[in-house]
Amino acid sequence: MTALHFFLFTLFTVSVHAHNITEILNQFPEYSVFNSYLSQTKLADEINSRETITVLALPNGAMSAVVDKHPLSVIKNVLSLHVLLDYFDGTKLHKISDGTTTSTTLYQTTGNAHGNVGSVNITDLKGGKVGFGSAIPNSPLASTYTKSVKQIQYNISVLEVSAPIIAPGILTAPAPSGDFNITGALEKAGCKTFASLLVKSGVLKTYQTAIEKGLTIFAPNDEAFKGAKVPDLSQLSSADVVSLLQYHAIPSYTPIGTLKTKKDPISTLATNGASKYDLKASTEGDQVTLDTGVDSSRIASTVIDSTPFCIFTVDSVLLPEELYGKSPSPAPGPAPETSPTPAPAPAPEANSPTPMMSPPAPPTSSPADSPTADSENSTAKKKNAGNVNTPALLKALLTVSVSMPNM
Repeated sequence: MTALHFFLFTLFTVSVHAHNITEILNQFPEYSVFNSYLSQTKLADEINSRETITVLALPNGAMSAVVDKHPLSVIKNVLSLHVLLDYFDGTKLHKISDGTTTSTTLYQTTGNAHGNVGSVNITDLKGGKVGFGSAIPNSPLASTYTKSVKQIQYNISVLEVSAPIIAPGILTAPAPSGDFNITGALEKAGCKTFASLLVKSGVLKTYQTAIEKGLTIFAPNDEAFKGAKVPDLSQLSSADVVSLLQYHAIPSYTPIGTLKTKKDPISTLATNGASKYDLKASTEGDQVTLDTGVDSSRIASTVIDSTPFCIFTVDSVLLPEELYGKSPSPAPGPAPETSPTPAPAPAPEANSPTPMMSPPAPPTSSPADSPTADSENSTAKKKNAGNVNTPALLKALLTVSVSMPNM
């Protein structure tokens, strides 16, 4: 019963923490535009991967001020400010200590937010209203709490706000393009060796071409190339070096939240027909690990996350099975020791001469001591000594008796 209780408790815990923001908002058509852009920007995956979160939903009319004038990358930045990494419901909003607080948002986790740009100021205003604005000093509280939409207590809360929360400079951030300085971003993030390899191999151009349709890069930091397990890249052909570098990128926009939800193998830029060159992602808490089948590597940091492009640093060089084989299996244990068994006596060949038999020794004491009895006694002694393979001996004796001429 104890095991059953534990299973039921685990199942209950999982069900309590599981939520799907898309399914929640599908019940409210007044947030259909907001819901659609959460999916397009992959923010829905990030929201679903977290256990304690508050979504400040914008009604369709309020969304038009953002989506009608800005590219998807800017829309994502704005909506990221509407996802608080804490739990707030209507009651908690009106009980804020000292009447004001600051909450970190998903925008702060993208690597694009500088200083306090990725945080939101929440203030309990007079008249029962609650205002929201950028945490940057002197920013207006241009958005107010309208109503509660849906809560799964201490897991996810969806609240409606009246207008978009805009942080200084968030609307003017340039969207990544083929002209984006990938090597500059990598070098600044401590990935100079990886950036140099991209340039020398020509793979940098492949990356730049792929940005427009979506690209995610896993860049090993400089320390990763100094590891004892790192193979000698000079032993690879030029084509294999290209495949190795392409293996470090996914041809789609796949932010950290989306990686957390991935269950199936992930194709890379190196994937081509029978050459799988795929990865698997696993999650423990907020930590994502990439498994190549040869080794694994932790995603260490986000360099940039701006739809449709992101760069992560990883702690190890990713080694594909296609180039380095599978991870070694454990060495087999030593075989149990056994007594050596003598090889069986070889049977005489068909054309070989008949072997000569020595005449039996004359009797010494009684008729019982015949050659046959002597032979049996000798055989028994040898059998007891464990030094003769009995079946092999019988086979040899039969062969000899058949071969001898009739006396």
